[in-house]
Amino acid sequence: MPISRAEVPTESGAKLVNRLCKHWAHKLEVEQKENEGRVAFEDGSCLLQVEHDKLLVAIEALDEEALDRLEGVVGRHLERMAGDETLAIIWEN
Repeated sequence: MPISRAEVPTESGAKLVNRLCKHWAHKLEVEQKENEGRVAFEDGSCLLQVEHDKLLVAIEALDEEALDRLEGVVGRHLERMAGDETLAIIWEN
């Protein structure tokens, strides 16, 4: 299973995890703990972990096509949830 990771510099990591988990919990299986969230998509999963000044994001998918799609979905949602904050999301796989 292909994996992609991003370290997103932000002081709002906990807020972003909380917002994303609440948003996706209406449609997807979501697990949320303090400073961590996991979202199960049909063709992969996303793990979000808050560190002091960044948000660690890891996506695991069934195949490369699904990985590319989930990078876009997660990236767009992070940017939307960040509001006025500009996020630098660079995927590494």
